[in-house]
Amino acid sequence: MSRIGKMPVAIPPKVKVEIKGQKVFIEGPKGKLDVELPHRTSIKQDGNHLIVSRDGDDDQAKALHGLSRALVHNMVVGVSEGFVKKLEIQGVGFKAAVQGKNVNLSLGYSHPINYPIPDQVKVTVAENTKLTIEGPSKQVVGLVAAEIRAFYPPEPYKGKGVRYSDEKVIRKEGKTVQ
Repeated sequence: MSRIGKMPVAIPPKVKVEIKGQKVFIEGPKGKLDVELPHRTSIKQDGNHLIVSRDGDDDQAKALHGLSRALVHNMVVGVSEGFVKKLEIQGVGFKAAVQGKNVNLSLGYSHPINYPIPDQVKVTVAENTKLTIEGPSKQVVGLVAAEIRAFYPPEPYKGKGVRYSDEKVIRKEGKTVQ
């Protein structure tokens, strides 16, 4: 039995859950999310807990069991507490600013980069170099952070670029003259 899949998901007081067949709708103070569970799993509500079970006992059913429970748990945590990713920009003249529904990035290219912010995601910039990405969906928050980082990943010689706040960049030694 899947160790992750058999654990029940606790529902906080302000979160509403609705189950329609394989589709799960979750609404809370931070937003609304929904997911369609894989066909080898089922879900039921037992008081203030959600229990995910699987149909079958082969390897695929076991994998989908843990996946389904993790997706539902991340949705419950997202609509009640939310997810946060922090990015830092390092480099001379590198900066970011939020303008309406876009993040304007100046990363040393000949043109500014305008990145559109998806719905339900909030991006804030502090000190022109520290970005905070918040939202109810763990997948969307991580995707936005990864796409912004991909515009200029940190390089190993000077350390310039966009990095996660907890990321350690391994520095290389440059060429030496003999």
